[in-house]
Amino acid sequence: FKVDHKLKLDCWRFLATNNMGQRHSYNGNKEEQLVGLLGEIITKNMFGVQHKFTVGFDGGYDFMYKGKKYDVKTMGRNVNPKDYYVNNFVSYQKDFDCDFYIFTSLNKKLNELFICGYVSKSELMEKAMLYKKGTKRERTDGTHFYTNCDNYEIQNNQLNDIKYII
Repeated sequence: FKVDHKLKLDCWRFLATNNMGQRHSYNGNKEEQLVGLLGEIITKNMFGVQHKFTVGFDGGYDFMYKGKKYDVKTMGRNVNPKDYYVNNFVSYQKDFDCDFYIFTSLNKKLNELFICGYVSKSELMEKAMLYKKGTKRERTDGTHFYTNCDNYEIQNNQLNDIKYII
């Protein structure tokens, strides 16, 4: 999905005076919050769900669809996603009231959002790998980073195709 320039501006305006980070900790900076907000809004649009900019904790999910609670998780990247790329899930959120997680990837250079897939909460806990805070993680390009918090990772090829819930 192409990211509309007006949507991006609307999100930046909202984030200029609001902090979307309402978790225990590790809430992301403004750019990371922008990436998450764009992924959430575009995914909601795909499901025919209206987005309203609101302040405060969202209850642990982004929208309801057919009686189920969905949370959208978006990774900002400079490339298109590949099957072996991972999606992050901050462990602080595992006890929030949510049924399914939809993972998306935003190519920031092309302004395009990719829907990578979804999993139920139980599938996420079963399939994802947990990395404790401070764990060294290697990237495929040879660089590395250390996790800032306990973090789950699940590869795109472990996700279910989004068409099964639409």
